[in-house]
Amino acid sequence: MATRIMNRRNFMKSGLAGVGGLLLVTSRPKETKATQQKIISRTLGNTGMRVPIVSMGMVSVGNQGLVRAALDAGIVYIDTAHTYHRGQSEELVGEVVKGRSRESYVVSTKVGFGRAAASMITGLYTAEATEEAFLKNVDVSLKRLGMDYVDILYHHNPWRRESALYEPALKAMEKVKKSGKARFLGVSYHRNEVEVTQAAIDSKLYDVIMIPCNFKQKNYVEVRQAIAKAANAGLGIVAMKVMGGIPAQDPLKPFNASAALKWVLQDSNVHTSVPGFGTFEEMKIDLAVMEDITLTDSEKDYLKTASITPGLYCQGCGQCVKQCIAQLPIPDLMRAFMYTYGYQRPAMAKELVVSLGLPSRLCEDCGTCPVKCSIGFDVPRKIQDVARLRDVPAEFIV
Repeated sequence: MATRIMNRRNFMKSGLAGVGGLLLVTSRPKETKATQQKIISRTLGNTGMRVPIVSMGMVSVGNQGLVRAALDAGIVYIDTAHTYHRGQSEELVGEVVKGRSRESYVVSTKVGFGRAAASMITGLYTAEATEEAFLKNVDVSLKRLGMDYVDILYHHNPWRRESALYEPALKAMEKVKKSGKARFLGVSYHRNEVEVTQAAIDSKLYDVIMIPCNFKQKNYVEVRQAIAKAANAGLGIVAMKVMGGIPAQDPLKPFNASAALKWVLQDSNVHTSVPGFGTFEEMKIDLAVMEDITLTDSEKDYLKTASITPGLYCQGCGQCVKQCIAQLPIPDLMRAFMYTYGYQRPAMAKELVVSLGLPSRLCEDCGTCPVKCSIGFDVPRKIQDVARLRDVPAEFIV
């Protein structure tokens, strides 16, 4: 397949911001040229659900037509979250799938307790993280989706072992599954991949994990080993953050989305991926990968160079937090910076920044910053830059 190199940042600007037992998901609402072509599918662990290796993450989508086109082109699995677009993402998904056979698609959503219920520094839940609060959020999500159940319900964004195994969350999820509101249970996390993956295995409750996996990860060997261990334990593996943050664009060195996605899918233990394509052009690139994951020589060369090129992907190692005098949630702020300048989603970045409950003055009183980022980020500059979003009225942000 010819190399497809696209500037995802420019496309972001143009875009508008099931089944019972072990039945395989194979039927679709209508046959198209794309669905008649060979699509690579893998089985999502012990769930028995067989889905294409490329699924659809809703983090950047605000266009019903794009979701419909993705389903018609062969996408089966759509992933959204309770917090995406203040709930509008779940509502959009619900509208799109109306009238489609319930056996023709897989939907997951991600539910947590809210940022006020977890320490930004330790990652541990507080007394506000109750079973009742979790169950309430699940019911809100189902109402938005207009569904009686989701195929996968994820416990969203615990990044410590203790949080992934937090008893009120596990009890709530058990109740959700027993009541039929979710067929399978999962956990999704942005950092501390190895520790949380092991917790998922040990839980004997989670069926699926949604884990960051990309060619930018410095600990990719350990991440791949954790993924293999989880897959061998029967867990379904869904890869996110597959683009490695989408670096600020250089017109002379355009971002190669196809190469990034293919790199992830070379690992057969990765059962599917959820790239957050937000435009039809981006979708076209990702759909092509769904049919052919062979890396071309030029794509291999690109990956070698790009893997050592500074970008926007924070590794989430947490070393910065230990060094920060003000104990700021730096990994979350770096993620907000990536949302702004990589994903071109300043509204999503603003939501994250506001949710952190930051002090009014940031990086102004410490003199020389003691934080030394493991991958060379200018931490104070990035924090001051993205923190400005707090003062921008929401109606001014697309």
